[in-house]
Amino acid sequence: MSENTDTTLAPPAPPKKNTLGARITAIFENKYIGWPALGIALVMPFITASAYSLNVMTTALIFVVLAAGLNIVVGYCGLLDLGYIAFLAVGAYTAGILSKMFELPVLFTLPAVIVMTVLAGLLIGAPTLRLRSDYLAIVTLGFGEITRITANNLQVTGGPSGIFGIPSFLTIGELDLQQPVIFYYITVLIVAGLVLAAARLGKSRLGRAWRYVKEDEDAAEAMGIHTYKVKLLAYIFGAVWGGFAGILFASHLSAVSPQSFLFLQSALVLMAVVLGGMGNMKGVVIGALVISLLPELLRDFAEYRYLVFGVLLVVVMVFRPQGFWPARGHEPERKMTAVDAAVAEGRSR
Repeated sequence: MSENTDTTLAPPAPPKKNTLGARITAIFENKYIGWPALGIALVMPFITASAYSLNVMTTALIFVVLAAGLNIVVGYCGLLDLGYIAFLAVGAYTAGILSKMFELPVLFTLPAVIVMTVLAGLLIGAPTLRLRSDYLAIVTLGFGEITRITANNLQVTGGPSGIFGIPSFLTIGELDLQQPVIFYYITVLIVAGLVLAAARLGKSRLGRAWRYVKEDEDAAEAMGIHTYKVKLLAYIFGAVWGGFAGILFASHLSAVSPQSFLFLQSALVLMAVVLGGMGNMKGVVIGALVISLLPELLRDFAEYRYLVFGVLLVVVMVFRPQGFWPARGHEPERKMTAVDAAVAEGRSR
């Protein structure tokens, strides 16, 4: 039997079914679906603008930033991080300390926050990224706890009481951008930009390298990818996203304390990434909104709301183990060009 079988031509794709499920999938896969989502976020204050609802919505958006950052580390690159909340702490404490010490608007601390989160990413990533799977998870878990305990025992971080009275996000003349409605819209725009940047990053050359490392690190290294450098970049980008969330967090609450950075918070962010669909930024946004908003919607259950919350999560993971909106398992098929056709037919140029 001849072994010179032509495998360059892929079999013709099966005709698409015009079912309700296919239509829904087509709607969700539309690349412009982010615009309606942004429109809904911008309209929400016209529907409900109470202090409580604005607080919940702003907190949910900050949680979306955290999930987007962790998705870079876990979803794109496959690095299990159980201490991601530490980067939120680094960003929030840096913003709080500098703005209060020098009486600066929180926005002006952004360069320092980026530098500190990059250093934090290098500090934890450089010595540990040669570890894999469970060992890396244990180290990152320790990093998260060390960060919280350190903040709990330092004078500059305010100890167990934390930092209170953090200045406004920014004041322009008589206009204070810290007002709840204005700050909500600022958060919407920042979050939209960060989510879009994370999504574009996932489709870039670096993003493809992350996915190769996630699928098979040894094969990726054999193909010439510097896996250590690629993984370190994933950690640094994830840390920067955590720093942005820290700035918004410190400005939103005007207070930072160690109790805000428990391991439970890292677990919830990781849960949002898994529930939404690892590697797919659209699914991660949905997962983050579900994890952050569902406990508020279940307040009628009083002390049983977290029990109901947990049961619902288990039900979702049983019937939808791949997440709400998982990433595609393969690259989209490339259309055959004239050059490809010539190569397939065995003709030389």
